[in-house]
Amino acid sequence: MFTGLVTDIGEIAAVREVAQGLRRLRIACSYPAASIQQGASIACAGVCLTVVGIGEADGRSWFEADAAAETLRLTTVGSWRERRRINLERPLRVGDELGGHIVAGHVDGIAAVTVREQMTDMARFELRAPPELARFIASKGSVALDGVSLTVNEAENDTFSVLLIPHTLQVTTFGGVGAGGRLNLEVDQMARYAARLLQSDKATRT
Repeated sequence: MFTGLVTDIGEIAAVREVAQGLRRLRIACSYPAASIQQGASIACAGVCLTVVGIGEADGRSWFEADAAAETLRLTTVGSWRERRRINLERPLRVGDELGGHIVAGHVDGIAAVTVREQMTDMARFELRAPPELARFIASKGSVALDGVSLTVNEAENDTFSVLLIPHTLQVTTFGGVGAGGRLNLEVDQMARYAARLLQSDKATRT
């Protein structure tokens, strides 16, 4: 589990096909190599990936992770190329402060940025969610976009907006995101469970 608070910005160092429908990514990062464990989970732009290799090169640590066909199809991972910068977060540990919201690292779909409005030291993003996910997004609720925990400002039909404060723009990849950008979207787990309970209750009553 994660909290949606980015702890590093990684860079795609290499991408290679290791089997049909299986792609291996090498990601350079600032985490000490000795602190990364084989088999550990790291959220990469919101996608929970398993570490399958660790090393150091050119003064930076790196880790490798495999992305399978489903991940390549449902997330932006399929479009990642060398030099792309991605938000990274290591998993929540017992006793850690929960500063964002509970994020599973299981991306539900891709949200498209339709508008970026630059404000004084802030930015407002308007996004369009896949129609099947829109019902889980509500004003003042939470979403994770490229692994970043954000509060929904407004939501109507399949569009919603978020405000990014200066700190978020500085410590994530959002500083370089504009209209036309595609972001990994994970809806709030509580919203999903609530919708499921309502659906079950309705089915019981009919």
